[in-house]
Amino acid sequence: MGTIVERRRGDGTTAFMAKIILKKKGKIAHRETKTFDRRPAANAWIAKREEELSRPGEIERANTPSVTLAQAIKKYKTESVKQIGRTKGQVLNSILEFEITNKPCDQIASHDIVQFATQLAKTRKPQTVGNYLSHLSEVFTVARPAWNYPLDRQAMDDALIVARRLGLTGRSDSRDRRPTIDELEKLMTHFAGRKATAIPMTKLVAFAIFSTRRQEEITRITWADLDEEHSRVMVRDMKNPTEKIGNNTWCDLPPEALAIIQSMPRGNGPIFPYKPDTIGFAWRDAVAILDGIEDLRFHDLRHEGISRLFELGWNIPHVAAVSGHRSWQNLKRYTHIRQRSDKYAGWKWLEIVAPQKEKAEERG
Repeated sequence: MGTIVERRRGDGTTAFMAKIILKKKGKIAHRETKTFDRRPAANAWIAKREEELSRPGEIERANTPSVTLAQAIKKYKTESVKQIGRTKGQVLNSILEFEITNKPCDQIASHDIVQFATQLAKTRKPQTVGNYLSHLSEVFTVARPAWNYPLDRQAMDDALIVARRLGLTGRSDSRDRRPTIDELEKLMTHFAGRKATAIPMTKLVAFAIFSTRRQEEITRITWADLDEEHSRVMVRDMKNPTEKIGNNTWCDLPPEALAIIQSMPRGNGPIFPYKPDTIGFAWRDAVAILDGIEDLRFHDLRHEGISRLFELGWNIPHVAAVSGHRSWQNLKRYTHIRQRSDKYAGWKWLEIVAPQKEKAEERG
């Protein structure tokens, strides 16, 4: 039976501390207290709580140490068998800075998650807020069945619906920026003029266009992943809406992309042994200092490469075999072709970064 103890506060008011002590076989099995401003509220809590504790397994659950959302996130990062990608890791680390992660898992309701989304939306775009919630929802999905952490998956599902209805989350804006030949001329000339010890950005830029590969994918391709006979390459951990790590896909290599690979020094490791951050820095630095180039990203080279294949008259299945798209529907936005020809026909930079074999032998 619960008891109530009156205590005088420093400000002269009275506090009512409700105590519940349950024993089994003469030993204390559970002890719990809560303070109220009014005696009726304390009595009501005792009655409600004693009824809850009478349910099977409730005492054991109540005695389980409280786990915060922050602890759940850290455990997810530590125990995930699949390697967590860099972007997801950064997002989860960023989430840890918010107040919601200090709350016990069993106290997080849908309105807490919506409030968190509202905080994010003050400084982030709807698609970014959506990414944050998507990564956080994975923690909610595995926490209870994997570790018995009381995170409510339904609360997350409800919050995702509300956030979408309120406009806090949304899809990424469709981007169709493509580099012009003039812009590429400036970039390639700039990269060609760098020190011989610098990473070969001319090769990387050309390969990104002709292979349609993303920046990080390029750096993960190894010589063991190359099927030279069938002109294809295994792209490891390819980006996918539902999965990235472990999503390995064979992608065809257009002749130009294969020629660039064949121009690289043979080895046992990566074909392009460079860090994505180094490539990104070199690209951003060039765009910043060159005149006449505005808002051009390295990822736009993939868009350029895919659009080029459609301009060559390739059909969607053929293009998908190169780009790695699982859904042909996602390729429809690339079909806004500007011409029915190859603007890279006779492009001097392809011959420079991947000289024809017989000419290379002549230069011996």
